[in-house]
Amino acid sequence: MSKPKSPIILIFICTVAALGGFLFGYDTGVINGTQFYFSKYFELSAAVKGWVVGSALIGCLFGAILSGPISRAFGRKNSLILSALLFTMSAWGSGLPSMLPESVTLLVFFRIIGGLGIGIASMNAPVYIAELTPAQIRGKMVTIYQMAIVLGFFIVFIVTYFIGSSQDETYNLEYGWRIMFWSELVPCILFFSLLFLAPKSPRWLLLKGREEEAAKVLNRIHGHEMAIDELQEIKQSIHHEGGLPLKDVLRKSVFPIVLIGSVLSILQQFTGINAVLYYGADIFEKALGFGQEDVLAQQILLAGVNVAFTILAMFTVDTWGRKPLIITGSIGMLLGFAMLGITLMTNQVGLISLIGILMFIGSFAMSMGPVVWVVLSEMFPNSIRSIGMSIAVAAQWGSNYLVSQSFPVVVESEMNNSVFWSGSLPYFLFMVFIGSIIWFTIKYVPETKGRTLEAMEKIWDQKYGSI
Repeated sequence: MSKPKSPIILIFICTVAALGGFLFGYDTGVINGTQFYFSKYFELSAAVKGWVVGSALIGCLFGAILSGPISRAFGRKNSLILSALLFTMSAWGSGLPSMLPESVTLLVFFRIIGGLGIGIASMNAPVYIAELTPAQIRGKMVTIYQMAIVLGFFIVFIVTYFIGSSQDETYNLEYGWRIMFWSELVPCILFFSLLFLAPKSPRWLLLKGREEEAAKVLNRIHGHEMAIDELQEIKQSIHHEGGLPLKDVLRKSVFPIVLIGSVLSILQQFTGINAVLYYGADIFEKALGFGQEDVLAQQILLAGVNVAFTILAMFTVDTWGRKPLIITGSIGMLLGFAMLGITLMTNQVGLISLIGILMFIGSFAMSMGPVVWVVLSEMFPNSIRSIGMSIAVAAQWGSNYLVSQSFPVVVESEMNNSVFWSGSLPYFLFMVFIGSIIWFTIKYVPETKGRTLEAMEKIWDQKYGSI
């Protein structure tokens, strides 16, 4: 297959779309830097603090559910513009409670608004990238989205540190945490502005009967010869798209595909990744005896490993393939948590524990982190891509919320703190789910490397029948 006519244009488009992932990471991470101060400002109980921190995940869930209908009606690009507006509203509004009567409800409201933006962007950004990218480099391009997420985490940790360290605690309790929230306005405005320079998805344009516009987009990116072939493949594959009712998801030819994507999404969260990222400071303090003054170093260390191994995934996903990366990364995650769990059980915490945590983070970053987004963006036939992706991403956010809320409960349980487990129970539970990823991937997940989106539809037709 020939290469794209204009790789610079393609890289620009994918980078702009991936800013939605950057804001995903930034908006999720900014709560870690601000919660220390606003918790004191509002004098929050532990339960209310957990609700404020986790409230955005509720918005993520509903944003993902709504993202399918919104994407079909208005297109991937316009859906991303909507998410940019929601991110901007959340960043601006989250800092307002310190200027208005003390209202935790107002803060939660704007956190949920930001969650809606994350939910919409997390479905539309990887799909938009996949629909504009040739098969032979699609994995690398979609992985840019995951790279943007981890960069968002990394950058926000640094930004909140410098904002917090530049003033004393009294100032930060009154104003500092508000400025931390408002710092997100910079990437929000950049994302919103650059989206107007990006084209609409050619698949969505053809779905709406705008063939001439679709041809221009494909020709601009891929060149005339490649654009003609791509246009014909898309036209042949979208004869059902847009007309599939929600109830038809239960059809024999559709349900297995949606179920595979949803289970893969759920298993991504049941690796325990967000338990480590959200409660990393507590894990380090428990496992290694680090003090609260080392929280920044811990966060930057985790985020740095995350970035490094996501880069590794970018350069291997289109050569190794999707399934080998998932399986290799899952083995690494198992070894990492085994090292952490065993050192906790035997009261031998130390360097091995640290290596275990970092091995887990690195293994996730090269496998289930980016590759799940790649597979989801590629596996759904055009006829069910919007609704299938929406359901899978909603399942992912629901699982994220479940893990995030249940992890501290398990950590503080009597069983976990018994002489036998000694704080290791949650990591062994996560290992059970990680082991199931290997089995599930081998048995059910298709290899999508190098296949056009239309070729994937033919594979599903042969396996489960025509949609």
